[in-house]
Amino acid sequence: MICDTLDQLHLYKGFHKNLDTAIEFLAAHPLDTLPLGRTEVDGDEVFINVMDADLKPHTGSRAEYHRLYADLQIDLTGGEGWGYETAPGTEVEPYQPDIGKKDSEDAVFGALGEGRFVLFFPGELHRPGVEMPGCDRVRKAVVKIKMEDKYHG
Repeated sequence: MICDTLDQLHLYKGFHKNLDTAIEFLAAHPLDTLPLGRTEVDGDEVFINVMDADLKPHTGSRAEYHRLYADLQIDLTGGEGWGYETAPGTEVEPYQPDIGKKDSEDAVFGALGEGRFVLFFPGELHRPGVEMPGCDRVRKAVVKIKMEDKYHG
């Protein structure tokens, strides 16, 4: 997991070719110009989902993980909370195409908005979409970056 500010995103080039593609795209295309829905960057290797999302209380959400994709999450309006879990947890729902849900407690908690991003790698349990004081809805961009070779779970 990496949490940083968008103006520092370029520092993470070189870690993975698909992350490089995402960083280059984001440097050339302001996020606030992207339409709702899926924006193709490099087919199924890198794409962006822009959505309006209702946030949930921390107790009303589950930790999730992916096997194929990393999630680069950026709030465009508002600011959501997120959790990062280090305990392995137990599956609470059958694994769907590239999303699993587990019961695990947050080891680290942070907030998006104000130019911050968080990048969760494949296999990392994370809890997005957590309600923050004064914010129960956000417009967000989730950059899906195929990194199945980095899966650890």
